[in-house]
Amino acid sequence: MAAPLFPVNAHRYDPYRTFKFQVIIDGQVVAGLQKMGALKKTVSEVKWRSAGDPSHQRIMPGGTEYPPVTLEQGLTHDPVFENWANLVNNIQGDGGISLVNYRKDIVLNVLNLQGVVAISYKLYRAWVSEYQALPEFDANTMNTVGIQTLTLQHEGWERDTAVSEPSES
Repeated sequence: MAAPLFPVNAHRYDPYRTFKFQVIIDGQVVAGLQKMGALKKTVSEVKWRSAGDPSHQRIMPGGTEYPPVTLEQGLTHDPVFENWANLVNNIQGDGGISLVNYRKDIVLNVLNLQGVVAISYKLYRAWVSEYQALPEFDANTMNTVGIQTLTLQHEGWERDTAVSEPSES
């Protein structure tokens, strides 16, 4: 018999949805967050062949790479993206870079439909490699929301196992 998908909520058969999530930077939930890129990791392969066995190639794991994560926020008065981007690169040049604060650990939470944190990940030593302050503007599109974009380089992530499945009523 297969393991239950949801041990605490055995009645639940559907997976969590992707529209209920939050990102926490410096202990604050990011306002107006619309979209977040996927968390991925790729392990490169190392191919080798023994000198005495030239017909069989072996493959073993090599280094792990973590692609950047992109966050998209609707235009608001929350300055979190701009403030962080300015810690890495700003108009004052190298003297304005905050070597202490430009890397941040951030929290990514998946919420159930009741808005309770169901799954949580920590992203380690992230920093802003690209920041788009304003989108392209077009007076002919009335049904579009303005989006800021932040691209984060990071050194890996892991699931926060202290966050357990919440009971659902």
